[in-house]
Amino acid sequence: MAAGGELQLLSSWYSPYVIRAKVALGLKGLSYEFIEEDLFSKSDLLLELNPVHKKVPVLVHGGRPVCESLVIVQYVDETWAAGTGTPLLPADAHDRATARFWAAYVDDKFCKEWIKLYRSTTAEKAAEALGGVVPVVETLEQAFRECSRGKPFFGGDAVGLVDIALGSFVVWIRVVDEAAGVKLLDEAKFPALTAWAERFLAVDAVREVMPDAGRLLEHYKGFLAKRAPPSPAGY
Repeated sequence: MAAGGELQLLSSWYSPYVIRAKVALGLKGLSYEFIEEDLFSKSDLLLELNPVHKKVPVLVHGGRPVCESLVIVQYVDETWAAGTGTPLLPADAHDRATARFWAAYVDDKFCKEWIKLYRSTTAEKAAEALGGVVPVVETLEQAFRECSRGKPFFGGDAVGLVDIALGSFVVWIRVVDEAAGVKLLDEAKFPALTAWAERFLAVDAVREVMPDAGRLLEHYKGFLAKRAPPSPAGY
């Protein structure tokens, strides 16, 4: 196990991308120092360690930064390959390439469409955004069936890269669904992914780092209030 002083994680408690790094570190049994960042007033440390994107998460290992959530997950897996926990990437080269493909799909396709739902401030906008993201989830439902090969996770018997990439959004998906009055992970439409989401959230390393849904909902309502158009003056 790495000593707490060896690893630091620059984070924001509500970020799904930070959750990815936390889950990977937890699955490997690694301890680390958690450094909370205010993303509306970014610290000099964050700007120094990630001058290109200026975003969290940033993993600092032995004084050297590693940026971008999926890069961090793979770095953790490779650096502590002989440590505790199961590998986050398959041993087979083709299976590794497949996992990386679907993890990239989550970022390039799912996040791009889902963020429109996240930013929706009216029922009409939410319905339109939902229509855009559902086909992407349909693709992920089929991908899960193919990648899991009848096992509990995208990674097979244990959580892997794709599970972490998509699973980091599960609580956020539910929070946005509640606020928008929609249901993206509909059991009738996506039975495999719905069951997978429950299994993912039940994993100890996941449960320990997932933000509280109630606190997240309040945070999200505050975000929506700032985006909503102002009420007309007068009566």
